[in-house]
Amino acid sequence: MANIKVLLPQFGMGMQDADIVRWLKAVGDPVEAGEPLVEVEAAKTNVEVPAPGSGTLSEILAAEGDTVAVRSHIATIVA
Repeated sequence: MANIKVLLPQFGMGMQDADIVRWLKAVGDPVEAGEPLVEVEAAKTNVEVPAPGSGTLSEILAAEGDTVAVRSHIATIVA
């Protein structure tokens, strides 16, 4: 089985981090590529981060309320 890292994308050139607002999926839930996975707030704008691949959400590494840096590993999907 392949692990797919979910990384916090950079939405704008000046973006350095974002706050995790809420997870739309829980550990153990199936996910499809492109499906909204987590809602984050960056520069006072809420954005949904899509799943980078299909499989099962196996771990969440950033909790709701956490501030994480761009390109940080925030979750893992097992394909």
